[in-house]
Amino acid sequence: MKKFLFAAALCLPFGNAMAETLTVYTYDSFVSDWGPGPQIKTAFEAECDCTLQFVSAGDGAAMLARLRLEGERTEADVVLGLDNSLMEQARDLSIFAPLAAVPEGLALPVAWEDDTFLPYDWGYLAFVYDNTKLSEVPDSFEALAASDLSIVIQDPRSSTPGLGLALWVKATYGADAEAIWQGLTDNIVTVTKGWSEAYGMFLEGEADLVLSYTTSPAYHLIAENDPSKSAVQFSEGHYMQVEVAAKLAGSQHAELADQFLAFVTTDAFQNVIPETNWMYPATAAAVPEGFNAMITPSPVEGALTVSDADRKAAVEEWVRVLSQ
Repeated sequence: MKKFLFAAALCLPFGNAMAETLTVYTYDSFVSDWGPGPQIKTAFEAECDCTLQFVSAGDGAAMLARLRLEGERTEADVVLGLDNSLMEQARDLSIFAPLAAVPEGLALPVAWEDDTFLPYDWGYLAFVYDNTKLSEVPDSFEALAASDLSIVIQDPRSSTPGLGLALWVKATYGADAEAIWQGLTDNIVTVTKGWSEAYGMFLEGEADLVLSYTTSPAYHLIAENDPSKSAVQFSEGHYMQVEVAAKLAGSQHAELADQFLAFVTTDAFQNVIPETNWMYPATAAAVPEGFNAMITPSPVEGALTVSDADRKAAVEEWVRVLSQ
């Protein structure tokens, strides 16, 4: 899950001026003070005799748009924060290099055989609500559309959760997806550029529900000892998001990039994920006890990755309905 504070990219340490610098593009919340970035930076620099520089590049879709503009001129060595919804679109840019080795230790609930994109965490999208304010919640998109509950969601053109939502509705309802969006228009308070803004609005009481993750309530339960947040379980299944990292083909620090990607599947990286990114680790690394209290939904049917044509169709449908 994306973090709750919003911060600029991490500053580089003093000293070690001759060390290589590995530049990693990632999303804003990853490099926040409470995100995984600071701990991962410290742990990797202890191993690599290098400087790890995170560059905050917006949410996942915004990051991909930046990479498209920069092309082979990008200064990134590694990108961290694309997901299964964007993988095929990213692959079509032809700027990523194959993994140097087959990743070991992956323990996803689905098979993973991609030779370019490396999973580092995963989770299910869900609507989160305050269980002290709502005693009954809808169990489907149709029921949500029929209710008078207010929701805040993210834009699929800039946000990976927002894109996942558009694909979730499309995978669930197919040709009837447009009708579902038409039903939801009067529930939507606003559409934000990224996850952080949307979740912040929800916490400030500006909507009954927010598009987030099934693990979002774990943050409140574990970090704040607050059991008041819950995720709604939809009977029709939930969209699974797998976040991935990849090496840029034009990296000037290719060996260091390979070393970082190998580091991603180690405990030093994976153990940080549950209580900072609030997602499930991509390996069998342990999760905190509070995660066991989260809902365990079934995934929606369909392929894990999405063709660029299907992605465009789902987003265009979303834009068409919400612009009416």
